Amino acid sequence: MNIKSLLLGSAAALIAVSGARAADAVVVAEPEPAEYVKICDVYGAGYFYIPGTETCLRIGGYIRYDIGGGDLGSFDGAKAADHQDGDDHNTWLKNTRFTLKTWTGQETELGTLKTYTETRFNFGDDNAFEDVNAAHNRNVSLNFAWIQLGGLRVGKDESAFDTFVGYAGNVIQDTLVPYGDFDTNVVQYYFDAGNGFSAVVSLEEGNANDTIDSYVPHVVGGVKYTQGWGAITGVVAYDSNYEEVAGKVRLDVNVSNELSLFIMGGYGSDDNLNDNLSNHVDANGRGFYKMWGGNWAVWGGGTYKFNEKTSFNAQVSADDWKNVGVAANIAYDVVPGFTVTAEVDYLHAGRFGDVNYVNPSFTPADKKNSIGGLLRFQRSF
Repeated sequence: MNIKSLLLGSAAALIAVSGARAADAVVVAEPEPAEYVKICDVYGAGYFYIPGTETCLRIGGYIRYDIGGGDLGSFDGAKAADHQDGDDHNTWLKNTRFTLKTWTGQETELGTLKTYTETRFNFGDDNAFEDVNAAHNRNVSLNFAWIQLGGLRVGKDESAFDTFVGYAGNVIQDTLVPYGDFDTNVVQYYFDAGNGFSAVVSLEEGNANDTIDSYVPHVVGGVKYTQGWGAITGVVAYDSNYEEVAGKVRLDVNVSNELSLFIMGGYGSDDNLNDNLSNHVDANGRGFYKMWGGNWAVWGGGTYKFNEKTSFNAQVSADDWKNVGVAANIAYDVVPGFTVTAEVDYLHAGRFGDVNYVNPSFTPADKKNSIGGLLRFQRSF
């Protein structure tokens, strides 16, 4: 009896061991751990770490729909006052834009490494075409694409003559009296003392007919003092093509939580800007920086916030050639990220300029007084 039990027990043990070895032969691979996207809050809201790197990325942009009517219904600022195309279009002028933006940031032993890009895609009417009512894919533009390490920035940007001192108010048509050109490649250094003082030096290429044609760049320098009450800023620019100098000084005042005001004055020399130079013809006295008419110009205005959703924005501008612009709008945030803006614009052309033979599409104004408006719908994300 004991022998029989021993044999049965031994057989059961052998079967168990054999089964265990057979089970060990089947190996099921474990799933690799998922690499989830991690939030990066070092540079503000919306950033996340690119998986496998120490680089933080943010993606954003906006979709915009503009409806323009009247004589001033353009979408990126009206043309120069003495080049206004009175009534080229006899119907609504419309444009839809999709803008894609990216930001990156990463800490290095030499400081913060940043990049920024902005690309715009447009579909709508364009009064540069003979059939001004024809809607079409208008253009794709690279508006920003720069790299910045610490205070050093290189790449495609807007001129420091405009970005450092600030744009001319929160109106859509802020260039009824223009205050400078924008698009350029830059080699730029920005310094922030941390006590309210900051400064910038920018070497710039210009664009189109104002691109440099020698090894001498355009040069911009500026200083700013910022406090809780507002800021005072000054910039000076040297146009190497014409060997002319222009400058702007601006005062911003935060009157209250609801009201903010600004005034900005510009002055520039134009002795060479009135000559028909071989490579830079400009019979209207305008260069890359001194875009206004004559030697001086002034812009002023402000923003009043009625509540968290609604604000009123206005700007008045004038220059030495007696061009006068007035723009005013109401901006309403329907929901967070979706804003509707209704604007009315007026322009008095004080001087009818000569045709620019380098760019004949900029024709002289054919109306002393022009009025128009814009209705903008914009979803930002």
